[in-house]
Amino acid sequence: MTHYMELLATNQPWNLIIFMAIPVILAEIVAITELFILFDKKTDGSLRKVNKVAGIIGGIYFTGVFLYLFSTVVIPLTASNGWRGIADIIAVGFYLLGVFPLGGIALLELNLIGKTLSKEAKMKKHAIFVAIFLVVAHVAMIMGMVNPEILGWKNQAPAQMEMNMSNM
Repeated sequence: MTHYMELLATNQPWNLIIFMAIPVILAEIVAITELFILFDKKTDGSLRKVNKVAGIIGGIYFTGVFLYLFSTVVIPLTASNGWRGIADIIAVGFYLLGVFPLGGIALLELNLIGKTLSKEAKMKKHAIFVAIFLVVAHVAMIMGMVNPEILGWKNQAPAQMEMNMSNM
């Protein structure tokens, strides 16, 4: 299994909640409210407030997740050559790429970027960030569910286990 799936399967249900449920629920709130906002062309109101709050919280939260996983997973796996092939790298890499669109949404909502944009241009950039997040998140999920051996990774554990068993 990829490290992505292993992370979600370990320490149940907490890792699943922390690394999948919270960021995805916040992103889905942003995506769903975004559709209604774009459809109705209402740039204010309670739906827009929910969208804004979820965008800010999601961006800040996922930045924390990114920093934590980059330092505790990506750096050690890279240093020890512990990746389980290309599927593993793509799954973890695309998951972590979610920091850019979610962070972009938060920065846009906090008016730290796009200050000079019109409301329409800001809404367009916001929708683009949502679309990018949906793409990278789905690539991560799909590649995370792939058995790394299908894409050429050779699991050394069984051979090592056989050697250890024969030494007993």
